[in-house]
Amino acid sequence: MIKLFKDFFKDKKILITGHTGFIGSWLAILLNELGSKLVGYALPPLTKADNFVVSKLEEKLVSIIGDVRDFDKLYSIVKKHQPDIIFHLAAQPIVTNSYLEPKETYDINVGGTVNILETFRRSNYCKLMINCTTDKVYENLEVKRGYREDDRLGGFDPYSSSKACSEIVTSSYRDAFFNSEKSIANKFVSSVRCGNVIGGGDWQEHRIIPDCMRAIKENQEIIIRNPTYVRPWQYVLEPIRGFLILTIKMWEKGEKFIGAWNFGPHDKSIFSVKEIMEKVINNYGKGSYSIETPPNVEKFHETKTLLLDSSKSYNLLGWKPEISIDESIQFICDWYKEENINYDFNVKLINDYIKLIK
Repeated sequence: MIKLFKDFFKDKKILITGHTGFIGSWLAILLNELGSKLVGYALPPLTKADNFVVSKLEEKLVSIIGDVRDFDKLYSIVKKHQPDIIFHLAAQPIVTNSYLEPKETYDINVGGTVNILETFRRSNYCKLMINCTTDKVYENLEVKRGYREDDRLGGFDPYSSSKACSEIVTSSYRDAFFNSEKSIANKFVSSVRCGNVIGGGDWQEHRIIPDCMRAIKENQEIIIRNPTYVRPWQYVLEPIRGFLILTIKMWEKGEKFIGAWNFGPHDKSIFSVKEIMEKVINNYGKGSYSIETPPNVEKFHETKTLLLDSSKSYNLLGWKPEISIDESIQFICDWYKEENINYDFNVKLINDYIKLIK
């Protein structure tokens, strides 16, 4: 991994919001292995089994428990630690929860984005910021082609629309403040939109892999809803590798690489929920499922088909997804079957991933 990015990230001061979460924890492990000086700002992890907890990441970085809705605290952290780079991943990430708590979802996903961008704007030392949103920011047209970065933003449910709003806020700050013609030059902002990211260490509710693993471990039947719905599934290290490639490009060439970027899987990783479930069960070696609509979510709308066109990242960044869906499922099952998960085990999985893409 060190060789993959040379020494670019070594000694860089980096703030990750949402470092206790699923994607944030994997990003933190990678950057720690690359020699970065890390600060994390997030709510506490959800469970004692979360990747952040079992990896004992609080021993590897400055870990600060805080809410992105608290501007004063967030700003004081940035002012104190003076990061060179900010990765903004803190969010309310669950579609179902956004129906149950819409105001909280908008407060976190929109207000939190405003707070981190305003903090970035006021800082004299931060050069680069990347806002991680979602593939669900696009207006739901149920098209069979992949959405492109210049397609219209929208979102039917509160989660999706809150992330679209986050994108609009990011674009507005970038246009208003962060370009060579404005008062604050040499500060660069981009957003990244990923597919359905899957991997070890995720224990969120109402998410397919965690729901599956909880049921398997408790010897219960897996309940799935919307089995025919299609998603762009991708292993967590694939888009994170894209984030880091984009970071280097932005740092070295500034405005040529600002904007929105899709990081989605190749066409061979496009499967229905039912197909993914069957792959997980076959690989894990146990488990069964049934299809039903739980009462508390039956009224909630979800997109039936959701695909991303990542040709911009392919062509301009030289990034592309490298591993198959079966290899992804293998990594995931290895994590959840392991009885002694720790930081070193996760580093081993990272190194195994790097060997595959070489």
